Amino acid sequence: MLLGNYLIGLREGLEASLVVSILIAYLVKSGNRAALAPVWGGVGTAIALAIGFGVVLSVASGEMQFKTQESFGGILSIIAVGLVTWMVFWMRRTARFMKAELEGKLQGALSMGRGALFAVAFLAVGREGLETALFLWTNISNANNSTEPIVGAVLGLLTAALLGYLLYRGGLRLNLKKFFTITGAALIVVAAGVFGYGFHDLQEASILPGLTTLAFEPSTWFSGLGQVGQWLQTSLQGVFNLTPQVTIAQAIAWVVYIIPVMFFFLRPAKPQVAATPQKQTAGAGG
Repeated sequence: MLLGNYLIGLREGLEASLVVSILIAYLVKSGNRAALAPVWGGVGTAIALAIGFGVVLSVASGEMQFKTQESFGGILSIIAVGLVTWMVFWMRRTARFMKAELEGKLQGALSMGRGALFAVAFLAVGREGLETALFLWTNISNANNSTEPIVGAVLGLLTAALLGYLLYRGGLRLNLKKFFTITGAALIVVAAGVFGYGFHDLQEASILPGLTTLAFEPSTWFSGLGQVGQWLQTSLQGVFNLTPQVTIAQAIAWVVYIIPVMFFFLRPAKPQVAATPQKQTAGAGG
């Protein structure tokens, strides 16, 4: 879980860091330092909302009975995968235009006052924060009280904050298109495991059948390898959510998700063909 949540924290955190650095840089360069306060207020409120959302999810699930908790976790896992899948495709498509889009919104907000500046920063960071909180919660709730997912998420967010600061200061040049393609592909692999585990949760909640119908048992593959096998099992479970016992429904969900999503994500974008003007035909004068 440490590596998987590190990737989530890194990618989502860097998106938020880029948003903040673009907003701050625009205000500083345009001589509007006085407008930094409402922007930081919006950023801070968005972060607090994301943390509060994660706490609410944890408290709510902790008060539930086992089957209710499993159904709650399974449904939220599938929703989280849907949101993250949309996010990686959206970022791949719009990363090049993010700076211009945010600066355009901020320029309009400057003429509308402090409340508009607060709203731009809050909405820009809040969406990333809520998605991150939901996806991290689904991974952490499946970790059987291990601290590794939390450590991985914190390390990823700290790394993202450092990269965002270096990008803002101009001390780092990063090919964002390549970065988001690589991390997006890695995140799709992580999301596939969460998607499959969501179906496993629904089976444990007796919503879906087939809990005892196993596709394979990774634990039996690694049991004869001693400590190395245990480490491999833990690593695979952390990155791919490959549980010791994988049901047929869980395996099918993993395959059905990862093959089409990875294909469409890695497929080269079609080059845009410029429209050719129609030839004008000179009419005969009469």
